[in-house]
Amino acid sequence: MKAAVFPSKIANLSFTSANCALFFRSPANFLSPALSSSISSPCRKLTRGRSSIEGFMPKSFSSSSQSQLESEVTQAQLPTPKPKPPPPQFPWLIVGLGNPGKKYQGTRHNIGFELVDALADAEGISMNTVNFKALFGKGAIGNVPIMLAKPQTFMNASGESVAQIVSFYKVPLKQVLVIYDDLDLSFGKLRLLPKGGHGGHNGMRSIIDRLKGSRDFPRLRIGIGRPPGKMDTANYVLRQFSRQEQDELDYTFQTGVEAIRILLLEGINKSATFVNTQKSMEQLS
Repeated sequence: MKAAVFPSKIANLSFTSANCALFFRSPANFLSPALSSSISSPCRKLTRGRSSIEGFMPKSFSSSSQSQLESEVTQAQLPTPKPKPPPPQFPWLIVGLGNPGKKYQGTRHNIGFELVDALADAEGISMNTVNFKALFGKGAIGNVPIMLAKPQTFMNASGESVAQIVSFYKVPLKQVLVIYDDLDLSFGKLRLLPKGGHGGHNGMRSIIDRLKGSRDFPRLRIGIGRPPGKMDTANYVLRQFSRQEQDELDYTFQTGVEAIRILLLEGINKSATFVNTQKSMEQLS
């Protein structure tokens, strides 16, 4: 391949700038010592690093601008960070208290069972599985996973079942809702509280004992009223509901189901406000 030949008029042109002399040399003289000796000091050999480009920077190019440029280049070369995975979502455990067997179906003491059944029907959750000593079902309300349980241990040992489920699924106690009957509330009245004692209820006493004495879990109480006259309390809580009372409970269960939905989706404060300001069907009539 032939070497390029420069016209004689431009073979040895030179121009002087503020920073250095620029030369055009013919190929024959390109690597001659005369070239290196004629180049002024600002035009020193290029090397890697920040100092090598400073001599060629415009005077108006400030150090802060240079630092910003280097920072932007560095950031552009960094890999995009991966988004953090969402924290694990623990399910809610909703427990209705009662006694197993046909003998106790439809009795006042089993009203917790009945509200859980109403919730299961409303949300399409099957309760046919027996697990953790309970009739057990899984589903969701909105995007919130839930577990429904009706302990089959008889009322006074309800804590055996509840504690097993809480331990196995690592359910936070603030997400354990227990539903049960309350003699001190008027019939059909609902009351939602974030925590509290057992109030003399044997099922709640068993649950608190099995949860190592912790009372920090919400509870939804359903009023069954006091026994009439001198009727024994034990006999009263095991009595069946009359037809009129059952009609009133249908309204109570609708309110209870809606309260649970609000609890899971909007929090206990909104749910408690909704529940605790509701009037029973008897009060509305």
